[in-house]
Amino acid sequence: MQLKTILNRVQKFKSFVYGAVRWTETAREPTVEVELFPRRGSRPVCSGCGRKRAGYDTLARRRFEFIPMWGIKVFFLYAPRRVDCKICGVRVERMPWGRAHQDLSGVKAIGIDEIQWQRGHKYLTLVYQIDAGCKRLLWIGNKRKIKTLLGFFCWFGRERKARLGYICSDMWQPYLKVIAKKAGGALHILDRFHIMAHLSKAIDEVRAGEAKELKEKGYEPVLTKSRWLLLKRPENLTEKQETKLADLLQYNLRSIRSYLLKEEFQLFWSYSSPYWAGEFLDKWCTKTMRSKIEPMKKVARMLRNHRPLLLNWFRAKKQFSSGIVEGFNNKAKLTTRKAYGFRTYHAAEIALYHALGA
Repeated sequence: MQLKTILNRVQKFKSFVYGAVRWTETAREPTVEVELFPRRGSRPVCSGCGRKRAGYDTLARRRFEFIPMWGIKVFFLYAPRRVDCKICGVRVERMPWGRAHQDLSGVKAIGIDEIQWQRGHKYLTLVYQIDAGCKRLLWIGNKRKIKTLLGFFCWFGRERKARLGYICSDMWQPYLKVIAKKAGGALHILDRFHIMAHLSKAIDEVRAGEAKELKEKGYEPVLTKSRWLLLKRPENLTEKQETKLADLLQYNLRSIRSYLLKEEFQLFWSYSSPYWAGEFLDKWCTKTMRSKIEPMKKVARMLRNHRPLLLNWFRAKKQFSSGIVEGFNNKAKLTTRKAYGFRTYHAAEIALYHALGA
């Protein structure tokens, strides 16, 4: 099978066709160059507004690095077209494989998160644009440190940073510090997904400890095979699980009390007013601190410490959440698995920009 055929099967670009493929003998590393041409009759897309526009002229041919294959570097050779856009003026066309002319003028909301891309706690910091009209990967940083996220804001620029309106992230302390320092004017919204994940983790810890305790004391093992009964939402339970959960709720166990506290906390997200959401949060945290269930108390203390950021979700009128970010993260993890043969950060970076950067 020829490389051109493989490219057409695994990475086909709409409105573009592959031309000649050749091996570069003069390169220091194994390198393949692939020519790309616009499909006959296709119109270029403006990199600003994303609409098809009339052509203006064609620039000189450029070299774009693509995802490596079998340890061999791959470069695209393409002569970019410029468009005559009524809204944006004369601009270079949007190319799904290039970032040199990425338009950053309209970025108002971003989501920040990390994914593990190699074993041994090796992470990538990912920043996404999550505006209503445009959702994409903006930037990738190696590791998840304060220095990494500072690198994003340095790349993003002072003027664009000042125009940011909303930032979504989890409660990881280095992220909170950098965002407060570099983008204090934006509304910082904590990730709802991660908050509920902390609650589920606490319930799982309580259940595991209590199940072991019941077994050691010779009591009936009522918590056996009950993990997902307590972690799933009631509407997602099967009929058999609903029956078993109803039986479990009759026991005055720490696991059951933790489960009821978690379900009660779900009401927090139903509020519209930040004031009344804050009142509910304060009462729930007080009730949880009196429960004498240490893992749940730990979550309550964490929520109290981040109270203003939690209430920002309501101040933003519930427009932004990290659900979008989690969806992107799933695609990013799939992309890194596909590129498992390329262990370098640079290869992972190229693969992720190609998959999610458009």
